[in-house]
Amino acid sequence: MTARPATFHRLGLALAGALALAACSQEAPAPATPAATDAAPAGTADTATPGTNAPAVAEAPARTPGPVVPPTGPAPVAGQDYIVIPGGTQFTPGNDIEVVEVFGYTCPHCATFEPLVSSWAAKLPADVGFEPVAAAFGGYWEPYAKAFYAAQAMGVAERSHDAMFRAVHVDRSLPVQPLPTDEQLGQFYAQFGVDPKQFASTMSSFAVKAKMNQAGQFLQRSGVDSTPVLIVDGKYRVTGRSHEENLRIAEHLVAMERAADAGAAPSAPADGASAD
Repeated sequence: MTARPATFHRLGLALAGALALAACSQEAPAPATPAATDAAPAGTADTATPGTNAPAVAEAPARTPGPVVPPTGPAPVAGQDYIVIPGGTQFTPGNDIEVVEVFGYTCPHCATFEPLVSSWAAKLPADVGFEPVAAAFGGYWEPYAKAFYAAQAMGVAERSHDAMFRAVHVDRSLPVQPLPTDEQLGQFYAQFGVDPKQFASTMSSFAVKAKMNQAGQFLQRSGVDSTPVLIVDGKYRVTGRSHEENLRIAEHLVAMERAADAGAAPSAPADGASAD
């Protein structure tokens, strides 16, 4: 089982209002990198800019599995709050119950979602594994997805995750357009103790290519075309109206899977039916 580790740092991005649902489409243009005085592009979530508004990076809570408690709020409805994935399977087979967060480092809405989902994942019950999966939709998504999987292979993904979001969206120290080179990304990860040349080489390794293929196949069979997205146990794609609602829906689906594993409820209700 893979869980959100204690060494993750939370990126302190402000969550404005009620956290209306936002997503970065694979067809969307690359996020802009304006100066601190520029307004955010229309249609994107607000993100911090360098200078006095730049938030500090706070220490994330340790992974302390929480108790199994009933989910709150109304039961989600298939076809409205989540989509049943025909023949869906886990990203990492062997997890008891798996929650995947599909994200992209260049997605401003993922940067906004990150502190919320990080805190949530740190308290998931022990029978729930949490898997961040970097989307590789091509273009500017590609080098950053490769960097994430290279960081995983070299054992620094946990410590560098939030720092990468900050580098792209707050400090603007890594580019989106033009695309960053493997060498630039290697230099970024050097601060976490890896050799930058070895990191750049790892980005082109067979292991990273295999992980990219695995992620691409998972996203295709799960019907994912934007980020951030939560997938529960490979079977359900969450489609709530806000980040907070998506987490609440995921809690219900986790409870539904736990009950199914115990033989207390069917694992996949028919479309339009509510789940307990």
